[in-house]
Amino acid sequence: MRVRNKPWAQPLIDANSELITEAPEQYAGQWETRFVANQPIHVEIGMGKGQFIVGMAKAHPEINFIGVEIQKSVAATALKLALPEKLPNLQLVSGAGESIDTYFQPQEVTQLYLNFSDPWPKTRHTKRRLTYKSFLAAYQNILPANGVIELKTDNQGFFEYSLVSLNNFGMVFDGVWLDLHNSEENEANVETEYEQKFSAKGQPIYKVRAHFISPKNKQRSEK
Repeated sequence: MRVRNKPWAQPLIDANSELITEAPEQYAGQWETRFVANQPIHVEIGMGKGQFIVGMAKAHPEINFIGVEIQKSVAATALKLALPEKLPNLQLVSGAGESIDTYFQPQEVTQLYLNFSDPWPKTRHTKRRLTYKSFLAAYQNILPANGVIELKTDNQGFFEYSLVSLNNFGMVFDGVWLDLHNSEENEANVETEYEQKFSAKGQPIYKVRAHFISPKNKQRSEK
């Protein structure tokens, strides 16, 4: 869904270039220069208004977090949320998730989060889904050999599609939750804005955690 342009968004982004960038490609391989400490990097693709990525950065100061959002006005809203927190382990990107492997060098990112991504339910839009094979290949390019992806959604169809897509890509499932909020996994769960909205309506929240297999391990498993 396209969000109406907000006239204050661009000036806010321009005034806070130390926290948000519109040119992430220039930091590929050099993201540590935008953080106070050199720590593992976790990235959320489609951060929305920033509740999850800000919450994660507050909860885990030992990890550097980067939130990516394609819609500039929404990225600016996340920026407004992040500014008062002054978190040294948080950076934001106003840019498209489909270009993610141009933002980072191989193995620069430790973990990825896909939270309440657009399900693109029509068959002709399958290639736009963030768990389509071309996206998974891009994620694999920037993650280490056993890099992890975590996905949360309220959309059962998208969740089922994603499970099949991740499996067909050769990923290994570390956990699958069909009702996250009624599971032990929820104890350390940081919610997104959409998650709170859908959960309040009584809708189950689905989650999967999976990791890629290194080429060597894949060859061994096939023997």
